[in-house]
Amino acid sequence: MLPFAVMAVVALIDLLNGPRLGFLSLLTLGPTFASVSGSVRRTAVVGGMALALSLPLAAYNHLLGRTQNYVTLATIIAITGASMLASHLRIGRERELANVRLVAEAAQRVLLRPVPRQAGNMRVALSYTSAAAEAQIGGDLYEVATTPQGVRLLIGDVQGKGLDAVETAAWVLGAFREAAYDKDELSGVAEQMETSIVRHLTDEKFVTAVLAEVRHDDTISLLNWGHPSPLILRGDGTVDLADPPEEAVPLGLTSFGHTRPKPYQVPFADGDQILFYTDGVIEARDGGGAFYPLGERMSLLESEDPQAALEVLRADLLHHVGGPLDDDAAMLLLRR
Repeated sequence: MLPFAVMAVVALIDLLNGPRLGFLSLLTLGPTFASVSGSVRRTAVVGGMALALSLPLAAYNHLLGRTQNYVTLATIIAITGASMLASHLRIGRERELANVRLVAEAAQRVLLRPVPRQAGNMRVALSYTSAAAEAQIGGDLYEVATTPQGVRLLIGDVQGKGLDAVETAAWVLGAFREAAYDKDELSGVAEQMETSIVRHLTDEKFVTAVLAEVRHDDTISLLNWGHPSPLILRGDGTVDLADPPEEAVPLGLTSFGHTRPKPYQVPFADGDQILFYTDGVIEARDGGGAFYPLGERMSLLESEDPQAALEVLRADLLHHVGGPLDDDAAMLLLRR
């Protein structure tokens, strides 16, 4: 309705100001606004209405037959033609963007598949927030696999941003999905992943990641490649940081002879929850520069539904930042 409203306002202003001041050239705003969201035909109709409206207004302003009126008519025709061309080009770009989004959504389903809500004797919840506007995938990655050896999962963060980071994430996920089913021990999964990934990582790129395995005992096995340590919320409300016994380098840097990560175990009993996350969560800052206090907010995860609890935590994170995130933020929650 905006094009019609604008032309009506122009006509009203012209009538109220009398024949001394002419506002007929402002009728071109009608087809201009119509090209923003309307079709080519709609833009042409609005331009025709602008021409039709200009004739009685020209008579009111005593401009019929004068050169000024012919210039006004030519201006409306020219602007209408340019607006029709702009509308045609916009529609073409919108169709192209729609096709690109379809391809991106298909790529997302392959790269970051939906995690199962139930894995073994655990409930799973996921939250992923991309820092890129309208993007759904980035440099953060995750996967949950139920294997004969137990439930195995991966969460990681690729160095860098953009399509290069997405490509690297695809290599890491592919290596994990293959090794998770092939190897009996968590260390074997890690070794196969390192061998596969190091062949593809170039230009000193690296990936921080945590690999985890939950079997039938009351523990969880973890292997940390320089990634933020998971947080465990116990059934009694206490929070533990599952730090590795020694620091290790990220994936992609192990070939330089640095310390490689080793599996370690932490208690994980019935009623416990463990939160895996990327650095986009703990490095999120508010307006005063304060980091998000994730450990202090773990009490938000006490809701009966793990996914609902994680959504509450995500909302609290966005409220802390007060705007869009500067980095991708992934959170994966397991409740035993």
